[in-house]
Amino acid sequence: MDLQQKRQLNATRFLKEFFALSLPGLAGMLLAHAAKTVFLTDHGDQILENCLKNVQLNSGVLNHQKVVYVRELDWTHPWPPKVSSDLATQERFSWSSSELEEVQKASLLLAADVIYSDDLTDALFGILERIMSQGSEKVLYLALEKRYNFSLDDLDVVANGYLNFRSYLKDDSECEGLELGSLPCFMGKCIDVAEIPQYVGGYDRGDDVELWEIRYSKGKL
Repeated sequence: MDLQQKRQLNATRFLKEFFALSLPGLAGMLLAHAAKTVFLTDHGDQILENCLKNVQLNSGVLNHQKVVYVRELDWTHPWPPKVSSDLATQERFSWSSSELEEVQKASLLLAADVIYSDDLTDALFGILERIMSQGSEKVLYLALEKRYNFSLDDLDVVANGYLNFRSYLKDDSECEGLELGSLPCFMGKCIDVAEIPQYVGGYDRGDDVELWEIRYSKGKL
């Protein structure tokens, strides 16, 4: 391990909370080595049950001081979700008030394979705006692979959701130019994946795989 890798490893220890959107349980196991708290989120009981099983099967490799929560996050519902004060009626994957407070402290969000529909992309950015505008400053790393399908509206093969996704992102200068930076906006930067080592063999990333660093500018009041 060279000096730069050691510095990167040490830097991750300062991160207190991670908030993962629609990432499988395996990613949560990896994040738990660097974070104090990890939230793994998805939608649907069966998916959440599988995610929880992954957490339980890999609990032996986790630091006992780290905590991994599996919670439901429906992008089409308002954020923050309603919290039940009655523990007896609280659903298994619902949020507690203390957990919602932890989300506000989160510094890093991760999402993968979540851009495939215009409607769901709209819902995703609605949730992201609510989460990233509250509490501590957050950065989102979003990985995607363009999904091409024939569109009756366009009468052509298009990457569903991708153009809509790009419409939400501005660069730094564009955000600053929105009425002199008074309006909120998402700032996005596409990372060159060729500079990131690939440790899984037998998989061709191709030109349609992208990794984005996204921040939210609250604007000036």
